[in-house]
Amino acid sequence: MMRLAVRTLRFRKGGFIATFIAVVFGTAIVLACGGLMETGIRSNVPPTRLAEAPLVVTAKQSHLRPGAEDATPLVEQVLIPSSTVAKLRVVDGVQEIIGDVTFPAPVLAGTSVSSTGEGHSWSSARLAPYRLTSGRPPASPGEVVLDTTTARTANARTGTRVTLLLAGAPKTFVVTGIADGPAGHTFFSSAEAANLSGHPGAYSTLGITVAPGKDLAAVKKTVEAAAPVTVRMGDDRGLAEHPEAATGREAVISIAGSFGGIATMTMIFVVASTLALSAQHREREFALLRSIGTTPGQVRRMILGESLLVSIPAVLVGLIPGWFLGRYLFDQLASHGVAPAALEFHQGLIPFAAGAGAAVLAAVGAALIAARKSAKIKPVQALMEAGLQRKWFSWVRLFFGLIALGGGLALVIVTGAVMSGPLAAATAGPAVLCWALGIALLGPFWTKLTLALIRWPLYAVSRVNGRLAIVNVTTRSVAMSAAVMPLMLAVGISTANLYMQTTQVHASEQAFTKDLKADAVLVSTAGAGLAPSLLSEVRAVPGVANASAYVTSTGAIDEPRNAPFDEEGSLLQGVGPQNSSGTAPVRLTSGSLENLTGSTVALPDHVATKIDRGLGSSIRMTLGDGASVDLRVIATFAAERGYESIVLPADLLAAHTTDRLAPQILVSYAPGANPAPALAKLTATHPGVQLAHRDALIDTFNEDLKTQAWVNYLLVGLLIGYTGVSVVNTLVSATIRRRREFALQRLTGSTRAQILRMLSTEAALITFAGILLGTCAAMATLIPFSTTVSDSPVPHGSVWIYLFITATAALLTFASTLLPATTTLRHHPADSISRPD
Repeated sequence: MMRLAVRTLRFRKGGFIATFIAVVFGTAIVLACGGLMETGIRSNVPPTRLAEAPLVVTAKQSHLRPGAEDATPLVEQVLIPSSTVAKLRVVDGVQEIIGDVTFPAPVLAGTSVSSTGEGHSWSSARLAPYRLTSGRPPASPGEVVLDTTTARTANARTGTRVTLLLAGAPKTFVVTGIADGPAGHTFFSSAEAANLSGHPGAYSTLGITVAPGKDLAAVKKTVEAAAPVTVRMGDDRGLAEHPEAATGREAVISIAGSFGGIATMTMIFVVASTLALSAQHREREFALLRSIGTTPGQVRRMILGESLLVSIPAVLVGLIPGWFLGRYLFDQLASHGVAPAALEFHQGLIPFAAGAGAAVLAAVGAALIAARKSAKIKPVQALMEAGLQRKWFSWVRLFFGLIALGGGLALVIVTGAVMSGPLAAATAGPAVLCWALGIALLGPFWTKLTLALIRWPLYAVSRVNGRLAIVNVTTRSVAMSAAVMPLMLAVGISTANLYMQTTQVHASEQAFTKDLKADAVLVSTAGAGLAPSLLSEVRAVPGVANASAYVTSTGAIDEPRNAPFDEEGSLLQGVGPQNSSGTAPVRLTSGSLENLTGSTVALPDHVATKIDRGLGSSIRMTLGDGASVDLRVIATFAAERGYESIVLPADLLAAHTTDRLAPQILVSYAPGANPAPALAKLTATHPGVQLAHRDALIDTFNEDLKTQAWVNYLLVGLLIGYTGVSVVNTLVSATIRRRREFALQRLTGSTRAQILRMLSTEAALITFAGILLGTCAAMATLIPFSTTVSDSPVPHGSVWIYLFITATAALLTFASTLLPATTTLRHHPADSISRPD
């Protein structure tokens, strides 16, 4: 049968080309996702500044709340106290411990920041190692050593002066030396580095050298047992220099896993529908084979052989664009801050094997499904059914279709009844996939139902060719469902995912801006925070009604233990004490923020009710750097469900962030005043400070959501493109295989124009059915999702999104139907009838 399969490929190139294209694109997408997955799992960040330390120690960046099963990540830098260093010095196998402190120290050129940089103690320079090329180490306050790249950028030499932005204020130093080593680092004397870091006696990281003859892995385990720290060795040491890579790996793995699974499911569906349509068009051939004594097993082996002969070369071809696509996706994720830029992209043999294996298995599985009915049918029935419409119903298909629809219904109920705010997307996203899969499995039923709804109105206004098209499509509704279902999948998934993102971003902005009173915001552009003295200068500007430092972080409520936040913790907002006309983005329901100083806190109403804490009561929290604080409740405020935050004094919260400074100042204007020009002049005298509209604050607040939205746009775009390929494949293949039908119509008197008008009506019916079913699948998810996140059943977003999606679907359908039909109709009818399918 393999010989027959090889010969078949020579005469049925159209259908096999469609399968070939589907497998190529599917392999490329799955391979790209496999590369992202391997990159996230490996998390390779080669060490540079700490490359000479065999072991690198950092504090644990997580906190396990009392009674919780999962730890809460700590988003700020957790320091290692000197007491821990003393414990580690006596560990067996530890030869020397070199402590390092890290703090922002960008270099200034005039009043602008010429480069970003970090400050360190010169005693830690040998961890790279840095080697002096000129000058001497810093020995006293006011002296620094620059790396060669920073010195070249700042046009600095030994003996010249350089201005650094420290603690939000410029400070001048004498360059005592230039060192060769990794770029972007400035070194101070040990005493001055400790003072500038803001936490004398504590360290950001520790470099440990191991005594000769000691096993490195054994010493690592001993150090971890001696103190609650994280010890890294090998390539993992780079994670100590780039802690964002440790959290970014989870985002990369999550994106690769979720999208890879969706892409694999879509590939199976696309390849299966393409092969199924090809099998339907070859019913006459299978009927003849069965009538001359071919066994069901031989038919199955022939179809399976054809599938392998097409899929294996397609997989080999798909590996090439898959490698480039994986690198492109990673670069895009890194450029938008989703994946850490320091992370190394890896796409080894495992992703290649996974992509190839998934594609081949999808093709083989689809071939077996397509061959099942053709192989089992009896010879006499085969000859009878070759000219009749194939039955679509089976109990297996019905069972899985109902399971998928039931899963979609269950997820929708959970979305509306349990979820709130941004968490609603966790169940709404899979819900639309369940709806789409359920509709696809029962595609012929939904297609027949949709065509029945529009048949008679369209029949009443159609002329002869239109009525012929309606009768044709209605009679061949089972075959037409193969063209409708990919269209439904593209419209449903794209509409649901795009409007979910626009609705969620809008709901988040509304929740934040509803009570935002600030007219402008001063922002630190150098990543070093704002000088504390700047706040009083802003308040003194004529026309400024209120000004407050603004800090954000995350934390966790430890006591009481029933706080309504997940393991990621809660958003913390830090503002200064103020009256009801202040700039704090909250709407008070009890208490006042005038006493928001020291160890105090303001809670959302829902949180206060959930933990049974009112004015004057106390709670215990763990802040972003792991510090535990007892706080007294002095106010409560209204907040949208799912978007609750906790308000603390700005000074308290800033002291427990990585930079120890407020990065923003909120400013509200007096009625009728416009202090913007005066504020612009003020910021011009402070390097690294920029005056921005309050929209900048909204963008910062929604940064994570907008990044997530961009990722979904990118990945959904790829998925839409792939389903679009399926639509084109299916319709082109179906149209070309109808050449005999077109030839018979022309021999009986129909003109080319009449046939094209008939096909145009068919394309309109297919487009309408696909768009209607896709819209139903999307709205079944969007309505409960929108109601949950924004209290409105209408999704937020431009209507042009939907119009673009539907217009693209219509364009693909008409082009894939009319273009191949036009080419086919150029041949003489007699030639078309004599040509094989």
